[in-house]
Amino acid sequence: MLTIWGRKSSSNVQALMWCVGELGLEHQRHDLGHRFGGLDSADFQALNPNRTIPVLQDGNNAPLWETGAILRYLAAQYGDEVFWPSEPPRRAEIDKWAEWAKLNIAMAFTVPVFWRLVRTPTAQRDETAILQAVTDLESKLKIADAQLGETRYLSGDEFTLADIQLGHILYRYYDIDIDRAALPHLRRYYETLTERLEFQRHVMIEYEELRPRES
Repeated sequence: MLTIWGRKSSSNVQALMWCVGELGLEHQRHDLGHRFGGLDSADFQALNPNRTIPVLQDGNNAPLWETGAILRYLAAQYGDEVFWPSEPPRRAEIDKWAEWAKLNIAMAFTVPVFWRLVRTPTAQRDETAILQAVTDLESKLKIADAQLGETRYLSGDEFTLADIQLGHILYRYYDIDIDRAALPHLRRYYETLTERLEFQRHVMIEYEELRPRES
């Protein structure tokens, strides 16, 4: 049984829960962070001294933190040869795109775009900075668009861990109120992901609680 700590509206928790759902793993999740609090408690700090979510514990094993490490653990422990191959060259190809998505897409979107647009009161938004951040983000998304012009999924024609790392960001990218570049292959890919039940269940969920109260 997996035990997971983290609120469902956290994008990193969503990536983890999507992976758990795709792998069909039994789990129990505890809401922590944001309006739920709990990150500063002594009990949680014993699980993760960084006081960040998500945290995962698999049975009696030591708690794991850092989303990428958790996802790789689950893939290696419970994934099949398509999702996370045992052959190092093929696994590295998937891991390459997973790391690329985390470092180049998630980091370029979450704080520079999403926080500035969704988590910042309207009167305090820097529209110029948001526009530049979207431009910078889409310069990276064009790389994915080119790749997806050749393959059905990010790392080939089968769904893998790499798609978890990219796909969970795309829901918010396509949902927020911005002008988006024409990236037809990326859009096709996103629409394919939206047909997956576990994506719908764990990623395509309301994040209204993250918006600040307007004065």
